[in-house]
Amino acid sequence: MKNILVIGGGGREHAIIMKLAESKHVDKIYCAPGNGGISKYAECFSVSATDIDGVIALAKKLQPDMVVVAPDDPLVLGMVDALQAEGFMTFGPKANAAIIEGSKVFSKELMKKYNIPTAFYEVFTESEKAIAYLKEQNSYPAVIKADGLALGKGVIIAENEEEAIQAVHEMIDDQKFGKSSARIVIEEYLTGPEVSVLSFTDGKTIVPMISSMDHKRALNGDMGLNTGGMGTISPNPYYTDEIAKECMDKIFTPTLNAEGRTFEGCLYFGLMLTPKGPKVIEYNCRFGDPETQVVLPMLEADLYEIFEAIYNHELDKVDIKWKKGSCACVIMASPGYPQKYFTGYDMEGLDEMGQTDGCFIYHAGTKLDENGKLVTSGGRVIGVTATGNTLLTAIANAYRGVEKVGFKHAHYREDIGQRALKALTSEV
Repeated sequence: MKNILVIGGGGREHAIIMKLAESKHVDKIYCAPGNGGISKYAECFSVSATDIDGVIALAKKLQPDMVVVAPDDPLVLGMVDALQAEGFMTFGPKANAAIIEGSKVFSKELMKKYNIPTAFYEVFTESEKAIAYLKEQNSYPAVIKADGLALGKGVIIAENEEEAIQAVHEMIDDQKFGKSSARIVIEEYLTGPEVSVLSFTDGKTIVPMISSMDHKRALNGDMGLNTGGMGTISPNPYYTDEIAKECMDKIFTPTLNAEGRTFEGCLYFGLMLTPKGPKVIEYNCRFGDPETQVVLPMLEADLYEIFEAIYNHELDKVDIKWKKGSCACVIMASPGYPQKYFTGYDMEGLDEMGQTDGCFIYHAGTKLDENGKLVTSGGRVIGVTATGNTLLTAIANAYRGVEKVGFKHAHYREDIGQRALKALTSEV
């Protein structure tokens, strides 16, 4: 039996841990730093996910059979490289492959070089030149991206020239995201349904997972500020078998074969299904959050076996199947999120494992207080996830869970999955 150390402390990591706990091969799970809900399934250690030296020291102490590095920051910083140098089996890409998310400029230039469809773009390091370009293009909305990682907040969709100029000054001159915005990418605004496709890959074989649809805006009707994600559904009804084949031929396989950088782990494709065909909005070098929360419950295979096969470059030998039906996740967030928010509220309606009947409760922002009671501790607090034979049933089951659990002044959207349902009914 195997002991696993998972790095990270959010809803994505909780989903990974709960799926690993189902494996016939897994005995003990550790997590650093973890959270209140994760502590019910794994022994947690207060080591930061970006503390490479701390994680190495912890791994040497625990001697796990595998270390799963889940978040983007440690992957881009080279945590997998450091762990492998110490002889540990890992899941996650090395730094030279994680740069596909770590640098927007790198990923855009890679797509340009290998004719992978994406939005037209230009790169800037000086605000004057960027503003001159914006005025010359005079095309809005315009998408302005910080080159590096920015906690998922480094993308501004400017509706007019004033907003665009402000974004450029904040990123380049005011260094709003530090070194991450010393370079920026300005690209055309694409329209169409968005699709998230996570994929397992060992560098030779790529196996797309079931598709999903994220809901980024804070409020009903896709209104309000962008967030880390207020909910998800899978599969995405816009992502047909025909589109999936086109993506495999024009996007997934060319990306895997580009640059000779062996990508091992989960490669995430953020796609826009434009009138001119699917195009890449962004790559991520890891499981998405909260997409993972609706993808892994649909997996009908042993997650540890997949991780081990990826490390050994034997992914082609694993039979990866998916459950029929649908899955929906509703994020319950702190009052005020995604701006200034309040924490410390008691969690209600959860059993001793931090769960409730009929749902998976994935904890993102909870902790145990001095009395061992679960309380809120972050912006996005929990993801209430449920499956069903149909998308309508899955959504209903998830909202039934939302009614049973929660905390004071919980903020959540009431329309998760409605766009997808419209797509399904329009096909009938």
